Amino acid sequence: MDVRELAVSAEYRVAVEAGDDWRGAIEAVAADEGVAAAWFTGVGTVRDADVWYYDPDAEEHRAVRFDEPLTVAACTGGVSTGEDGEPSARPYAVLTRPTGQAVGGYLNAAEAVTGRLYLRAFETAFDDGWTEP
Repeated sequence: MDVRELAVSAEYRVAVEAGDDWRGAIEAVAADEGVAAAWFTGVGTVRDADVWYYDPDAEEHRAVRFDEPLTVAACTGGVSTGEDGEPSARPYAVLTRPTGQAVGGYLNAAEAVTGRLYLRAFETAFDDGWTEP
């Protein structure tokens, strides 16, 4: 187990606008505000979502596309600095259909209809050991 104390440097409330890419909006805020490490949570509505899941047998990530409107019932994840030096967000989401059926996974891309995010930035960047799918 790796435990670290983190100091909060700033907190942001983000209104995701219609047409924004959900993950791209998180990364844009982090880049604009100079955030190298953060945690976030959010809710909203998206459409045309690319959700990735990990296939342990194939040892690779696979994409599932949902070409429909979905409610973001819960979205959480972290931001760290990617290999290119830019902020990289890893949003994991539970998305619901109008029927109440839920789908979820790594929300690689989705067009926002509306959304609200809360982002908590930390003073120190760190390598959290996660790699991009």
